[in-house]
Amino acid sequence: MKKNFVLALIALVMMACGNGNERLLTSATGTIYECLIVSDAAVKAALTETMGADMYGLPQMEATFNVTHVSPGQFDDFLKSTRNILLVDVNPNKYTLVKVMKSRDVWSQPQAMIRIQAPSDEVLLDYWRENGEQIREWFVREELARQIRFYRASTNKEARAQLNAQGYDLLIPEDYIVVQNSTLKIKDEEEVAVLWCCNDKGPMRRDVIVYSYPYTAQEQFSGESIVAMRNKVLGQLVSGQVAGSHMGTEYKHFPPVTRPVSALRDTVGGFYGLETRGLWKMLDGEAMGGPFVSLTRLDQVNGRVVTAEAFLFAAGQKKRNALRQQEAILYTLEMPNERQRRRP
Repeated sequence: MKKNFVLALIALVMMACGNGNERLLTSATGTIYECLIVSDAAVKAALTETMGADMYGLPQMEATFNVTHVSPGQFDDFLKSTRNILLVDVNPNKYTLVKVMKSRDVWSQPQAMIRIQAPSDEVLLDYWRENGEQIREWFVREELARQIRFYRASTNKEARAQLNAQGYDLLIPEDYIVVQNSTLKIKDEEEVAVLWCCNDKGPMRRDVIVYSYPYTAQEQFSGESIVAMRNKVLGQLVSGQVAGSHMGTEYKHFPPVTRPVSALRDTVGGFYGLETRGLWKMLDGEAMGGPFVSLTRLDQVNGRVVTAEAFLFAAGQKKRNALRQQEAILYTLEMPNERQRRRP
């Protein structure tokens, strides 16, 4: 028996050594939306200011990333397992141009890392002024992709089936329930198909609403048109306890902003959409509000505009992480042609 055990152990070791493409990685340390910056002190301020800038569209100021900074000499094996790392190497003896390398799962899993090499602090800072926000966005999208992988393991099959009947799909988490599946008649508009799901467990309420309506003109894909339709649909759909109160959009303090976005790497590739981010509030009766984010896309098969929106209410609580988790749901939205070509 002892001989057989030794032979089996040797075989396992040989198998491990023989497969050079597979590595055993430790679990990444740190929480979501934390980033470790490794750099010299001379460029610390610029890097941390961008990575830790306030996230737009939250009623209270919260940083896009919680940032920790260490010098290259402090970057030891313990810190190498951090989930998000921005590693900056400035060396005039080694580099003549800026070089940027993006990596995943180098020392731990899941891990995202960007290494920037530059010949001088001045060159590095010039590059960062032009590209720092794009680098921050890459880390955000890496976090969203991780959240999507988590959602794939457990979804609300009833909610997805009801949405599938309309031709679409969305990874609605299992802890959300269906509030409403209906068709609304909006004044001066065609009928709007709506699926509304909600998670109101605990002190924070989270809602996801998918609505679609006929595509008639390119002008529907403007920020003004998207928000105007939002006000019509959500204003009719979401009411408060005070008679006549309804949901609207905040314009004064944080006007809604719309920008083009594309698919995350963990979703169906190649799509184009518009992201709208801002604050919602109850009108005509109640002092309630919170952040929202939506993704608007074109259903070319059925000639419809499709918007998936997430919003939450969490009075007195931090909202960044919860809203980002909802935002990841939106990026799983699939059109009919994408559902057909999805790989099993």
